[in-house]
Amino acid sequence: MPALGADMDAGTLVEWLVKPGDAVKRGQVVAVVETQKGAIEVEIWESGTLDRIVVEPGATVPVGAILALLRAEGEPVPAVPVAQPAVAPAALQPEPAAKTPASTSAAGRQRISPAARMLADELGVDIAAVQASEPGGVVSRADVERAAQAARGAAAPAPAADWQSRMRKAIAAAMSRSKREIPHYYLATDIDVTRLMAWLADENVKRSVAGRLLPAVPLMKAVALALREVPELNGVWADGAFQASPAVHLGMAIAMRGGGLVAPAIHDAGKKNLDELMASLRDLITRVRGGRLRSSEMADPTITLTNLGEQGVEQVLGVIYPPQVAIVGLGRIVERPWVDNGAVVARRVMTATLAADHRVSDGHRGGLYLAALRQLLQAPDKLL
Repeated sequence: MPALGADMDAGTLVEWLVKPGDAVKRGQVVAVVETQKGAIEVEIWESGTLDRIVVEPGATVPVGAILALLRAEGEPVPAVPVAQPAVAPAALQPEPAAKTPASTSAAGRQRISPAARMLADELGVDIAAVQASEPGGVVSRADVERAAQAARGAAAPAPAADWQSRMRKAIAAAMSRSKREIPHYYLATDIDVTRLMAWLADENVKRSVAGRLLPAVPLMKAVALALREVPELNGVWADGAFQASPAVHLGMAIAMRGGGLVAPAIHDAGKKNLDELMASLRDLITRVRGGRLRSSEMADPTITLTNLGEQGVEQVLGVIYPPQVAIVGLGRIVERPWVDNGAVVARRVMTATLAADHRVSDGHRGGLYLAALRQLLQAPDKLL
């Protein structure tokens, strides 16, 4: 069972997408796991042959528990002791034959996440009539909410109180751990982004409506590129030491439908061009709201960006998400009086903040990062 964030201590196996004897490749989605933050598609980390399934669908097991045994090519069957799941399985029961499932597995059994089934019961929704977001996919909480909205012709109902409570407890545990274990320091700077916003407006005029860039996209690229100047902000704290990451996997803080927050990674953000970043961001938001994320997106972030400008927030003082060592906050772009060459002029200004781990860096290095971020945002051509 992979660790899909500091706020996860266990997960429920919803479905296997492979069977014993199947050849699998690194990066292939092999299972679906339900966590407090929705259904996560679990990717496999090594290529080989699936030798044996240990945990059956419906079982809730702790992070680190063995789900299956993998055998490399030419390798004999491994003699690995397998512990029983810490939580007894609660099997997913198939729907009665009289009903037509909206989403079924190869065996004809409806594929429903436990949280979705619970929500359907509380909202009085016929789970067998709920259509998954993707053909053949797993019915998620978001799918149930949409079905309830369509049936009632009203606003989507709020998520079940117990599920929301579990999520808040998980987030609280992760943030409490962060403030307890990580010695935070905070820095802030105001950045003149007038030139950047003018460049973005000119660029979008040349594009179709569907191809236009959101203001968040060049900001994301700048946040990633500025790490070249201060690489010790990009990585994780593990086993009592900092482990730098050669790639920038930018965690994007995204609000979930019905409440809660996740920060899945956009991989290799510094190497993507603006169009690729825009496509990645759009895809990520769509899947977050649909409750469909991949395990690597939840486990891989090396630094997080939280952008609350759209909510009118002018300054964000973030809490570092373990085991990362930094989080960047961006506020609303506002027009302010600005002194330029002795004259007071109107400029579009944004406040950028950095919360960083004092075990890894100090205020001087953090200041250099914000300076690098400022230079990039004032030279849009460097973001292409």
